Amino acid sequence: MNTHRVVLAPEAQEDLERLYLFSLELDATVAERALAAIENAYALLRHSPFSCRKAADGKLGPLVRELIIPFGAAGFVALFETVDDQTVLITAVRHQRESDYH
Repeated sequence: MNTHRVVLAPEAQEDLERLYLFSLELDATVAERALAAIENAYALLRHSPFSCRKAADGKLGPLVRELIIPFGAAGFVALFETVDDQTVLITAVRHQRESDYH
């Protein structure tokens, strides 16, 4: 079984920090749980990145996809690209209620 390495682009790391700090202002426990849910969801990308939906209805190509991460009443969406047969690059993370990436 092929296992991919999951790498975060600097912009995605900034997104995670922004989301964490926003949640932290509301509830520290929820902020920790949200971050854990996002990190746990990366396990799917390690084993089956192509099971996720194509981003922008496939207009960005077959290798750019979105991982839906359920959390509470909404959740998060991670935009990623399968760079090669060993690497998945997460380029952005947003809350599902945000309008779009960056």
